[in-house]
Amino acid sequence: MGVRDVISTVVQLPALLKLKKAMTPRPPDEQGSLGELAERNATMFGERTALVFEGESVTWAELNARANRFAGVLRDAGVEPGDAVSVMMQNSIDMLAVVLAANKIGLIASLINTNLTGRPLSHCLTVTQSKKCVFGAELSEAIAGVKSELHLEEGSDYLFVPDNEAPAPNWATDFMALSQGQSEANPADTANRTLGEQAFHIFTSGTTGLPKAAIVSNWRCLMGGGAAARGGLRITEKDRLYCCMPLYHGSALIIGFGAVLDSGASMFLRRRFSASAFLGDVREHGCTALLYIGELCRYLMATPPLPDDANNPVRTAMGNGLRPDLWLDFKSRFGIERISEFYAASEGNISFANFLNKDCTIGLTSNRVAVVAYDVDADEIVRGDDGKCRNVASGEPGLLLGHINPLAKFEGYTDAEATERKIVRDAFEEGDAWFNTGDLIREVDVGFTLGYPHYQFVDRVGDTFRWKSENVSTNEVGEILNGFDDVEFCNVYGVEVPGSDGRAGMAAVRLAEGVDGLRLDALAAWVNRELPSYARPIFVRQQSDIDVTGTFKMVKGDLRREAYDITAIDDPVFVMKPGSSEYELLDEEYLKTIQAGEAGF
Repeated sequence: MGVRDVISTVVQLPALLKLKKAMTPRPPDEQGSLGELAERNATMFGERTALVFEGESVTWAELNARANRFAGVLRDAGVEPGDAVSVMMQNSIDMLAVVLAANKIGLIASLINTNLTGRPLSHCLTVTQSKKCVFGAELSEAIAGVKSELHLEEGSDYLFVPDNEAPAPNWATDFMALSQGQSEANPADTANRTLGEQAFHIFTSGTTGLPKAAIVSNWRCLMGGGAAARGGLRITEKDRLYCCMPLYHGSALIIGFGAVLDSGASMFLRRRFSASAFLGDVREHGCTALLYIGELCRYLMATPPLPDDANNPVRTAMGNGLRPDLWLDFKSRFGIERISEFYAASEGNISFANFLNKDCTIGLTSNRVAVVAYDVDADEIVRGDDGKCRNVASGEPGLLLGHINPLAKFEGYTDAEATERKIVRDAFEEGDAWFNTGDLIREVDVGFTLGYPHYQFVDRVGDTFRWKSENVSTNEVGEILNGFDDVEFCNVYGVEVPGSDGRAGMAAVRLAEGVDGLRLDALAAWVNRELPSYARPIFVRQQSDIDVTGTFKMVKGDLRREAYDITAIDDPVFVMKPGSSEYELLDEEYLKTIQAGEAGF
């Protein structure tokens, strides 16, 4: 431990004191909401820019006024406080104005993944019992494909937000037209919003079935945004945050936009990420802060290096998934002074953040947590003879559990059974309850940390893996594949791909009786129609049989280790290459390309 290490840590103390204020629990009946922050910013920073998007710039006063008009539309539509309204829109100023509008009048914005189509989409639109569906013009086709399966009335219940010159379809109402003439004054309702009220439903893929709607309160939004602004990014109203991540995710909405709301900073918003446009964007628009995911950093590092890469205004970054093998090189190449990696889940009750600016760590937590022994192959917690969980030694990977208590509530899902499945009971003493994160972490030594242990993310476990920054439920994918005529039974799991973050989907399939071989064109058409792009299996392994345990639980350990290495297994493996929508036989030449990290996944 060097003197410089101690000094660099001690200088963080003033910011940590501000952070403590942001994270101090407050009564659930106390006033507070995102809408209230927007109104505060309109008063304090009214003439300062709030959002920049595709050539349009709005001030805080203009954004708040637009949200107020939108709130009038929603109120006139007959929804009431506590009702859910589905919002399916790509990143835009209007999307954020809709979210703020809903929050101002006590509605729950159910944020729908814009990649969804078919069955997963209809499920997400119905499971929260949404009273209305606000959707962007760019997603009209997806909504049209499932509206016959929904409980919503054509016309009045579908609110269309234009994205170009295309008119509203005949089964929807033009939301923007309805907003003309609505009052721009702050609705009186905002003053009635409390911290304990539900603000959002954010969908997350769980260990069973279709996506689950995680409940997110106003308090969690304000706490997350405040922690990001004051402890992580360290931004003020003079900063500008670069955000290209989808706003239906908690990371972009709570950590990104939440930090902007908390601080009064502005946000440069992109519809989607472009590695080639990144440096030009941040230089042109003076972005001093960056919201990232690990894949974004890896894509940037894959671009040809230039001598002036570090000549850009970005000084601070916050996100998750930046792997240790990339961390220092990324930080050096782009001249970033501060990286605040965080760990959290949309539905979780605990969080970690690298507030002390240490390298290669998800940081510290103020929550009560346990890192317990876990049998990865058996996919279960290891309990001792007394039936209790066992803490692992420092440096050893284990399953992360978060203690559920009044200061760290597990808000759960709209599905009570799904909520209960995520709780580990009687872990260390009779009657205790812990949130099962489904993630392996380990304690790491990062130098002087003011006595706070620091941790590093290791991997996902169980029946969920992460690919293209999305959580993928193996059971959901398995149910879809089992519906294909050629397949009798399948086992879905995630496999590592060199040069890519997360794990790619792979399925081992047993053919139905009488089927000699997979019809690859029909299989590809099936998965492309039934699954969003990130959930489609990249690899398919054709097996004569599939291993199960004595309790008929599918065995994934050996399959994960063998992955797609056709030199070590006898089964044929098929691959859907990047940019392709078809499966083809994996050969040794392409296997070498994958193993060299040159396949471009």
